[in-house]
Amino acid sequence: MKERIIRSNEEWKAMLTPEQYRILREHGTERAFTGPYLDEKRAGTFVCAACHEPLYRSETKFESGCGWPSFYAPLKKEAVSEYEDRSFLMRRTEIRCAGCDGHLGHVFEDGPRPTGLRYCINGGALAFVPDSEA
Repeated sequence: MKERIIRSNEEWKAMLTPEQYRILREHGTERAFTGPYLDEKRAGTFVCAACHEPLYRSETKFESGCGWPSFYAPLKKEAVSEYEDRSFLMRRTEIRCAGCDGHLGHVFEDGPRPTGLRYCINGGALAFVPDSEA
């Protein structure tokens, strides 16, 4: 893992779309079934939209029916950081990009084998690099 990227709010706003900024820097959530990459089926790597840190491989993506891209494991454990989230009177585990601390989504313990985890990730927090372009 590289050293964490730190930028001012103004720098992030200049780099990201308003929706990406809302999700990644303000811990927002896109509406279910509206974000990009929900139906992405090509082989490739999903990276952080803010810092381009590789986060998930297409082989770990699965159809969960929740309305957001879902993965059963990050590319490497060090790619994401976990934080307790007690917002909205719930107790969840928030997932952030370890490269820039951008909010990605949440992880739940109702995923498929081999991990049993479901990383429910905002499509707006991601960019996709197809293997054909790598």
